[in-house]
Amino acid sequence: MSPTQLSEQIRDLIKDVPDFPKPGIVFKDLTPVFAHGPSTAALADMYADRYTTRGVDAIVAIESRGFLLGAPIAAKMEKPLVLVRKPGKLPRKVFSETYQLEYGEDTLQMHEDALSSGQRVVVIDDLLATGGTAAATCNLVRQTGAEIAEVAFLVELGFLGGRQRLAAHDCFALVTY
Repeated sequence: MSPTQLSEQIRDLIKDVPDFPKPGIVFKDLTPVFAHGPSTAALADMYADRYTTRGVDAIVAIESRGFLLGAPIAAKMEKPLVLVRKPGKLPRKVFSETYQLEYGEDTLQMHEDALSSGQRVVVIDDLLATGGTAAATCNLVRQTGAEIAEVAFLVELGFLGGRQRLAAHDCFALVTY
């Protein structure tokens, strides 16, 4: 299946949920995508094909739905999967990055020994909105000395301007609204 066909298939599976989590928001529910096995397999194939020839050493996945994309891609490429998690979830020494949300702040962590200086990685998550979570993850990666080959998403909400926060990096999204 071509990336264009896959993009159309994914777009058809995504469900709009009006007024969630609050009035005026139209939530893009990606759970039907992950519930559709053939789409999940096709996504893993497409992303693995995209990164196999780009000298990528590891896949960095953001909690939690980024794990659903990152794990099959890393497995298909036979590369390490590095987890970026919320505080208190990783058992060894971590780097931490606190960032601003539209309603407060949050923190992400990654094991300090998860990556080595000079490694090339892809940071992956399910959805790019305002870009805060992805930017914080990129800061974590930089603390290790690793290089970001690309920041990738299944869906981008382009009208929220998240890509501008990631302007220092190449970005890719299969579906853009």
